[in-house]
Amino acid sequence: MNEKKPKKVRGVRISAINMVMISISCVLYIFLILATIYISRQYNDVHGSMDQYIAFEENKASLTDGSAYLTEQVRLYAVTLDPQYMENYFTEANETRRRETALERLKEVYEGDQAYGYLTEALERSNDLMIDEIYAIRLISEAKELSEKDLPARVQETVLSASDQALSGEEKIQKARELVFGDAYQAAKTGIRDSVESSLASIQKTTHEKMLGDAERLGATMSMQRWLVSILFAETIVTFLLVILLIIKPLQIYISCIKEEKMMKITGSYEFKYLALTYNDVFELKNANEIMLRHRAEHDPLTGLINRGGFEQLKNVLQIKGGELGFLIVDVDKFKLINDGYGHEVGDQVLKKVARALESNFRVSDHAVRLGGDEFAVVLTDMTKDMGEVVTQKIGEINDFLTHPDDGLPPVSLSVGGAFSENGFTDDLYQRADAALYQVKKNGRCGCRIQSSD
Repeated sequence: MNEKKPKKVRGVRISAINMVMISISCVLYIFLILATIYISRQYNDVHGSMDQYIAFEENKASLTDGSAYLTEQVRLYAVTLDPQYMENYFTEANETRRRETALERLKEVYEGDQAYGYLTEALERSNDLMIDEIYAIRLISEAKELSEKDLPARVQETVLSASDQALSGEEKIQKARELVFGDAYQAAKTGIRDSVESSLASIQKTTHEKMLGDAERLGATMSMQRWLVSILFAETIVTFLLVILLIIKPLQIYISCIKEEKMMKITGSYEFKYLALTYNDVFELKNANEIMLRHRAEHDPLTGLINRGGFEQLKNVLQIKGGELGFLIVDVDKFKLINDGYGHEVGDQVLKKVARALESNFRVSDHAVRLGGDEFAVVLTDMTKDMGEVVTQKIGEINDFLTHPDDGLPPVSLSVGGAFSENGFTDDLYQRADAALYQVKKNGRCGCRIQSSD
């Protein structure tokens, strides 16, 4: 036995250069990822500041709308004397509570902030104003002589002064209107509005300062990210140049050798020189093994017929070559019963017998194929469609032979569907033959049907 000599190779190792470039890339990518994460956080901070400002605006508007709604309803009650407006007033004050709800929402974010203090002050002023509003409602309710039980609890709890109690109904209504339309009431509403505007100015200033700081930090981080990208780009260019010099160029030489089916030149880096030496060893064995491997790849080990892979290659050749040909699909009828009743060993003997029958009854130029299992095929080269009757007769002779065995094997029969083509193995030839086979099976099996036309 000849011992293999160790390969003596000298050259620059791509693996070493690759490790250096990967290390540099990893460091750059780590810094780039960290910078990206920091940018994302800065962006989220800016976005969060904006969301907080929008939420503040919405809740500030809710507080203002709630206070304005109370004013509107008490004034409408004072003007129209319709109790529905009194009900609307206390629905807002006791159930909807937009002012209180808005302040509770803002408390989670802005408690302790000057802007929140202004809004709290606005709510307190609004609550103080409600005392006059409810007093006015009490005056009107008594002037209208409404039933005490129909009045809201807070109105029932309100007691008129002795002087106001002595007023007539018309005077009480006039006094109530003065309370909700007078200068003192309007001054109180102005105070509420001023507190709200002060809160808005405060939150605008705070948000603006925070967003400026976030934007400055974001800009610095993005500048660093640009530098990292530039360095990474330069490192990538260097990597590409090394790839071209150490990998692509040797590969082009080796590809040329492979195309010309000759031994590789010993050139390039250490890895490529080693590859060339190894390839040359394999190349020497390739030709010797090629015929044996091709036969194994294209033929069925049980029957010796062309297998499905070989059939696909044959089909491609016949598609390109063109010309007249016929194609038969052959099924062994009820083969499963033979396997189940006699065993797989007998089943294999039957398949071999079918294969020999197909080979021996057709021409040497024809190709018998085992597609898989109990399914066979026959490609009839240089065969015209007027030979369909001859083919049918051949199948009948094969069926007669198989159904009257003298070798101890169980009788079998074949169902065959066929079709002809004038233009090589067309795309629909298999489907037409399969359709013909289906008709044979539908009519009781053990027969042959050749499709007469496309």
